[in-house]
Amino acid sequence: MPDVTISPKGEDRIRSGHPWVYRSDLSEVNAGRGEVVLVQGRRKAPLGHALYSDRSEIALRLLTRGHEPPTLATWRAWMDAAISYRESLGIDATAYRLIHGEADRLPGLVVDRYGDYLVLQALVQGVDRLLPDLTRLLVERLQPSGILARNDPRVRLLEGLEQTVSVLHGTVPEGIEIREGRARYVVDPYHGQKTGLFLDQRENRVAAAGYASGRALDAFSYNGGFALALAPVCSEVIAVDISDEAVRRITDNATRNGVTNVHARAMNVFDELRELERRGERFDTIVLDPPAFAKNKAAVAKALSGYKEINLRALKLLRPGGFLISCSCSYNVSESMFADVLAAAAVDARADVVVVEKRMQGRDHPVLMTVPETYYLKCFVLRKL
Repeated sequence: MPDVTISPKGEDRIRSGHPWVYRSDLSEVNAGRGEVVLVQGRRKAPLGHALYSDRSEIALRLLTRGHEPPTLATWRAWMDAAISYRESLGIDATAYRLIHGEADRLPGLVVDRYGDYLVLQALVQGVDRLLPDLTRLLVERLQPSGILARNDPRVRLLEGLEQTVSVLHGTVPEGIEIREGRARYVVDPYHGQKTGLFLDQRENRVAAAGYASGRALDAFSYNGGFALALAPVCSEVIAVDISDEAVRRITDNATRNGVTNVHARAMNVFDELRELERRGERFDTIVLDPPAFAKNKAAVAKALSGYKEINLRALKLLRPGGFLISCSCSYNVSESMFADVLAAAAVDARADVVVVEKRMQGRDHPVLMTVPETYYLKCFVLRKL
C-alpha cells in the first residue's frame, strides 16, 4: 500500500483526535494523487489510513486508526451509519443532509437529499477518485431517481480538481419541489447556493417561528426560508435580499404556499437597514442571516465590523420585547467573537438585550468534537428588554 510518513507534530495532531495533517508535516511520501495511504509516525509505526492529496495544504485526511485499511465494505458501513442517523432524527422535511464529511467519517464527501434525488459534492482528490464506487453504494442504499454531482465549489481548485456539474445516476430535473415543515419550495440543484438550499438553517427556521410575532423583517432572505417560516405567526414579513433573482424566488415561494403577508424587496441590506431606521420603522421580530463575511482569517476584522453594523441597526429597529435572531456562518468568526460583537452592538444601540437561546447548524450537520472547523454556524436568539 502507498505510504506517507509524518513528523512528530503531525503525529501529535492525529493522536489529539484531529484527522487532518498539513503538507508541512509530511516527512516522506510514497503515494500518488488521491490514493488511500498508510500513515506512519515515529520509527515508521503505523497510525492509520488516510486520503492523500498531492495539491492541498491539507495533505492527509484520516479515515481509520490502526493497522486495517478501509475497504469498500468499510465505506458502505460508514455511509449506512450516516444515513441511519438521519433517519432516526424524524426530520419533518424532504430535504436534509445525509452525509457531512469528517463528522460522518467520510472526509470530503457531502450528500444532500432533495425528495427522490441526491446532490453530492466530492471536495477532495480521494473522494473524487472513489466517486464511481460511492455512487453505486448510494444507489444500492437509497434507490434515488437521480444523483447530481455539484462539483463546482472553488475549494476543488485547491485540490487541483475541475469545477463541474454532472448527473451520475438517473435523471435530475432543474426544479425539485421539497417540503420543510408546512412550507414548500422549488429548489434548483444545478445553480442554487451550496447544493441548492441552505439546509443547515432548517431547525433554526423552526425555532425562530416559535419566538416570532407581529411585524417581522427577514434580512439576507435568499429564497425566503425564514420569511415563510415566520409568515403564519406574524402579521407582516418584509424579506430583503440584494438579488433580483432571490426576490423572484421569495415571491414565487410565497405564492406556492398561499402566503399573502410576505413582501420581498431587492435592496442592499446595509442600506435598507439604515433607511428603515431613518423612517422610524419598527419590528417585533428580526432575522439576520448574512452570507459568510469572513471566508479567511484576513477578512475577520472587516467581517466583525459588518456584523456589528447590521446588528446595531437591527436592535434600533426592534421594539422592546421583540426578538432578534442573528446568525453567522463564518467559521473564522468564533462563537465568542460573535457574542462580543453582539454585545458591542447592544451597547451602541443603547439597548438592554438578553440571550434567550444559542443555536448552531442543524443536527443533520453534526460537529466533530475534535475538529473545530466543523462548527461554523452560530445563531443567537436575543430579546430586547
